[in-house]
Amino acid sequence: MVRARAVRRWAAILVSLLALAGCSNLRVKMGSRVLIAPLPIASMQASMYNHPGVGPGEHKSLVVTFTQPDGTVLTTEGKGKGKILWRDILVTPAVVTVNHKGVVSLPSDPRVSDGKTGHVIITVPSHPDLKAEVDIPLRYNYAFVASYSGFDGTKGTDGTDGSDGMSGSIGSFDPQNPSAGGNGSNGSNGSDGGNGGDGSDGPAVQVRATLRAGSSPLLEIGVATGGQQRYFLVDPNGGSLTVLSHGGSGGRKGTGGRGGHGGSGGAGIPPGSSGSDGSSGSDGRAGSDGRGGSISVTYDPAVKPYLAAIKTSNPGGPVPSFKEASVPALW
Repeated sequence: MVRARAVRRWAAILVSLLALAGCSNLRVKMGSRVLIAPLPIASMQASMYNHPGVGPGEHKSLVVTFTQPDGTVLTTEGKGKGKILWRDILVTPAVVTVNHKGVVSLPSDPRVSDGKTGHVIITVPSHPDLKAEVDIPLRYNYAFVASYSGFDGTKGTDGTDGSDGMSGSIGSFDPQNPSAGGNGSNGSNGSDGGNGGDGSDGPAVQVRATLRAGSSPLLEIGVATGGQQRYFLVDPNGGSLTVLSHGGSGGRKGTGGRGGHGGSGGAGIPPGSSGSDGSSGSDGRAGSDGRGGSISVTYDPAVKPYLAAIKTSNPGGPVPSFKEASVPALW
């Protein structure tokens, strides 16, 4: 059984890959995409779409522009809105990563890229004379978010439907010997729906912040909860970090079961009476949302002029605390 599941999984992956390849080939045949290999290309340039830099956890797109000897300009698919397929282009990245659609990303942990500059080298295997390089500055003036929440409450169980009543027995229609039809039995009541479980409170979150001084000051921030630690590097000139600790959502109420239909009266002279429908069960109660968890912020005195860059949100929880104390470099 395990082997059969593995075979099915690999078959699904293969079908997906073939579908993707087939889609590109179909687009080429329909003219919405072109193969670069047979085209004469005089030059190639590359740039980042809409913004030269990328921040930790961000995704930005590359655009490659090709100029033919007659001056015709072609661009890559995606953000370039052109016809050149990314599959015909080779991108070699450093510090950043680039996927098969030319999307550039940077790891969310700033310690991986701190002090470095992203770089990509772009070549075209079918045109070995073409090469373009792009430096990708790393930016930290970004609205970062560290979000945590409690567990959602469990959904209340739905009530069971009542059973339908039995139809009455058939009587006689013989005028000389009539007999009444039997009465249908009553439908049974549906059971009540269960209550949804309450959401749990958000976790307690501890924040530490220190300043990396310089011509462009940066905030080193560590956020810890439940034994897990995350790091952020924030440029307070336009950047910020919002720390969230929200309670889990209350579980949805269970729906009451439907009452069973009464059985129909049996035919006869006179006909039997139909049974009464059972009562539907009552819906349960939705669970209550959890409260926000506590948030404590300890910041170095040098951070005080930039404290507005650290924001907090914990609805229903205790008021976040801010404490000034010496905080050494975090990495």
